[in-house]
Amino acid sequence: MPNRLVTATSPYLLQHAANPVDWWEWGDAAFAEARRRDVPVLLSVGYAACHWCHVMAHESFEDAGVAAAVNAGFVAVKVDREERPDVDAVYMTATTELTGQGGWPMTCFLTPDGEPFYCGTYYPRETFLALLDAITEAWTQRRDAVVQQGAAITDAVARRSSPLTPEVLDGTALDRATRLMARYADPARGGFGGAPKFPPSMTLEHLLRHHARTGDAEALHLVERACDAMARGGIYDQLAGGFARYAVDAAWVVPHFEKMLYDNAQLLRVYLHLYRATGSALAARVARETAGFLLADLRTPEGGFASALDADTDGVEGLTYVWTPEQLAEVLGPDDGARAAEVLAVTPEGTFEEGTSTLQLPEDPDPDWWTGVRARLAHARTARLQPARDDKVVTAWNGLAIAALAEAGALLGVPGYVSAARECAELVLRLHVVDGRLRRASREGVVGAAPGVAADHGDLAEGLLALHQATGEARWLEAAGDLLDVALARFGDGAGGFFDVADDAERLVSRPKDPSDGAEPAGQSSLAGALCTYAALTGSPRHRAAAEAAVAAAGGLARQAPRFAGWALAVAEALAAGPLQVAVVGHDDEARAALADVARGAMSPGLVVAVGEPDAPGVPLLADRPLVDGRAAAYVCRGFVCDRPVTTTEDLTAALGA
Repeated sequence: MPNRLVTATSPYLLQHAANPVDWWEWGDAAFAEARRRDVPVLLSVGYAACHWCHVMAHESFEDAGVAAAVNAGFVAVKVDREERPDVDAVYMTATTELTGQGGWPMTCFLTPDGEPFYCGTYYPRETFLALLDAITEAWTQRRDAVVQQGAAITDAVARRSSPLTPEVLDGTALDRATRLMARYADPARGGFGGAPKFPPSMTLEHLLRHHARTGDAEALHLVERACDAMARGGIYDQLAGGFARYAVDAAWVVPHFEKMLYDNAQLLRVYLHLYRATGSALAARVARETAGFLLADLRTPEGGFASALDADTDGVEGLTYVWTPEQLAEVLGPDDGARAAEVLAVTPEGTFEEGTSTLQLPEDPDPDWWTGVRARLAHARTARLQPARDDKVVTAWNGLAIAALAEAGALLGVPGYVSAARECAELVLRLHVVDGRLRRASREGVVGAAPGVAADHGDLAEGLLALHQATGEARWLEAAGDLLDVALARFGDGAGGFFDVADDAERLVSRPKDPSDGAEPAGQSSLAGALCTYAALTGSPRHRAAAEAAVAAAGGLARQAPRFAGWALAVAEALAAGPLQVAVVGHDDEARAALADVARGAMSPGLVVAVGEPDAPGVPLLADRPLVDGRAAAYVCRGFVCDRPVTTTEDLTAALGA
């Protein structure tokens, strides 16, 4: 018989709907039941594409013996971390406080008041059974000590949410952060640190912006080396585009195969900006292929973007993606198969498991040959079992996708990308805004109950502002302003920073506030970036001041650990460069488009672009910007103080280079 999760909207929760464990969804009813029964709460947090979540589910939660122990002694609560990042943040902080590390699945034991007293991550079946016995014994025999432990951990979690002393990230601090990142760099294999190695999307954006502002050649070299290594490694899908979550080794060979929307949206933007900076053909190709992956594999029927593709296929990690030399020969024939094995680093011994290899592309092969071979291998791969897709539409990650596709469409001249971004924005604003407030996620056209967090407001606003610049449509600028007004009113911490949840959100044991940029921008950083861009587009000093305060709120973290403040540093670079505003006015013709292309190719991290008819309603940058002798014109402005308008691409290029 299915348990209570059968009515959930989360694909992760639905994966557990047939478990013999008597799961509850997060909510007051579960904690009321724990109080009624006088038992602890077992909180299990994960997500649909998580490999070790699947392992623990198969070993323990599908096991009748484990289920009996859980049901007898606990109220079991299952949470999708992607649907409830606030719950995840509070208890992940507790887990790291207790164990020094975190991860998923996260396994926490709570009092009926929600206070955590024991936390961990994945447990094998026998270890988990022993832990259940130990927790039950402690709860029944040493209750006072358990409650005291829970109170102490809760206090520690609350202290982690206290505002930090603001520190301004001036030019000196930004130079120092770049030097520190150079020390962390892997000079042989690209990226930063050792195994496991994650794509450092926000750090790469920070370094690209630093190079653009200062001309620092080493910053650009760090980006080029990392991007080249990732694009040629097994972490990148050489057949269909898109990046896996991370590499388990330091050389980017063997990925953890889940493919996340937030990673791919951010990396699309990184490669796009690298192409803009250098003209790299590799960067342009990867940007196009990653955009193609988003549209082909993650787009939902409603026009949004799904959260992820699973790490596992039929319970086996990487089954869809790995190859042997024999499999290549079977698809391509002996000659092309042998050549493909050499080109793609597929060896008889294998680079993964059981003699299989991930596909790498150490060097570019002959394009005429490779185009056909790649298409044949990709087609053959579609006949294999495919990984499951988590098809919930998360607001923040769709905001990142809107930004990436809007910019890619404008810079690469692909209108279809912009159309997809527009359709996604229309869906999110129509479905996820309920009674004037943003919700976190939807699935199959039905919005969930979880409220939007700070990152949802910041990332969606970022996407809408990019879409406004790509299309010239005023409605996206207005919608972004509405989101930012809510964030300023509801999420502020009183010291320039932002809490992760609104002041009227569900009360947890602590109000979460994490300024660190991890796999995606922190809520505080995402809001800082959107506020900075909005201020540049509108001239609003209030939003500019809020952006500066939010960056300063992360200043201490950025100085001490720049690897965990990539987006805060990227925004700081934009603030340091100052707004560079380019207004391109004219009728919708080739002349206006040519000027807009030049404007969008400028590298300043403070760049914003407005394109449209003179005095277009709702677009402040176009106000009082007339045509010049009836011709399209570009106005280059700094702080709304503009140079003389220019009418040729040559003059605009010169003006932007000054």
